[in-house]
Amino acid sequence: MPTPSSTPPDPLAETSTPNRSERARLRRERVAAVAAETDGVISRWKLSEIGVTHDDVRHEAEAGRWQVLGTQTVAPTTGAVSLEGLRWSAVWETGRDIAALDGVTALQAAGLKHYTDETIHVSVVHRCTVKKVPGCKLHKVIRRLPDELVGAGIPRTRPAVAALRAAYWAVSDRQAALILLMTVQQRLATPEQLHSWSKRLRGRKRRKFIKDVVGYIHDGVQSLGELDFAKLCRVRGLPEPTRQALVEGERGRMYLDVRWEGRSLVVEIDGVQHREGLQVSADNLSRNEVTLREDKVLRIDLVGLRLQEDAFMDQVARGLGETPSSSTAA
Repeated sequence: MPTPSSTPPDPLAETSTPNRSERARLRRERVAAVAAETDGVISRWKLSEIGVTHDDVRHEAEAGRWQVLGTQTVAPTTGAVSLEGLRWSAVWETGRDIAALDGVTALQAAGLKHYTDETIHVSVVHRCTVKKVPGCKLHKVIRRLPDELVGAGIPRTRPAVAALRAAYWAVSDRQAALILLMTVQQRLATPEQLHSWSKRLRGRKRRKFIKDVVGYIHDGVQSLGELDFAKLCRVRGLPEPTRQALVEGERGRMYLDVRWEGRSLVVEIDGVQHREGLQVSADNLSRNEVTLREDKVLRIDLVGLRLQEDAFMDQVARGLGETPSSSTAA
C-alpha cells in the first residue's frame, strides 16, 4: 500500500515525455495545489522541495504569471494576495522557524471580529536578529513559553497569550482593556485562561492595569466586593456612602449597591458584562446624564470605572449636589 504524502502527487511523473510547455503547465498546476494549503502563497524552501528552481520562479515572474513577495515568498497568481496569504508571508519573511503571528493579528486569525488593525503583528525571541518586513510590526519577546503556540496552521500564539501581549503593546489603557474584554466576550479565551497566562507573561508597560482588568474579568463578584468606593469619594472630598453592599440582580447579575441616606442618590456598579467591547461604559455615561435630570440612580460598570474614573466620579459629585473636582487629592 502506498504511503500517504502531505505533498500532492507530481503530475510531471505521470507524463511520459511531455514537451517543455507541457512541463511548465504541469509545474504551475502543482505549485498552485501546494500553495492552496497555505492560503495561496508558497515558500521558497517548499518550492525547492518539489523541484522548482530559482530560474523557474524568475521565468514565471517575468512572464507575469507569478508574483515574488520578498525573498522567501511566491504567489503563483497575478491576482490580489489574500490577507491570510500576507500573514504567511510575514512569518516566512521574518523567519520561518522563529516568527509567529502575535497580538491582535493572532487574535484575528483565531476569529476576532469587529476590531480593525491592518498591521500584521509578528513576534520573535529578543535574541534573534531579523529584518523589517513592510506592513509588519515586529515585537521582540523575552522568551517563547513551551506551549504558547497553537499546534497547527500558520504559526501563531494562543488567544490568551495574544490578548495579553496585545494589551501590553496597546497605545492606551482603553485599547488594552478593549482587547482583553473582546477576547473573552467573543469566547476566544476564557477568563480562567487569561488569568492563568497573566501569571506567566510579563510586559514592559501597564502591568498593574492589566492585572486589575484581568482580575475584574476573572473575579467579577470578588472584585466588586473588594472595591472601596468610599475611598474614591474621600479622595475627592465627597460624602462617604452610608451603605455599600453586593446585591443579586436580574438573571443572577451581581452589582455593588452604594447609597447615601438623605441624599436621594443610589449608584449601581456592574461587574464585567457580556456586551460588545466598551460600549457598556459609553451607555452608562449617557444613561447617567438622563438620570441626573430625573431620579438619581447612577449606573457604572467596573471596567469603565477603572478607565474613566474621573468622568464617573464627577457624575456622582453632581448627583450629591457637590462641585465636581476630579483633581482633588487625598
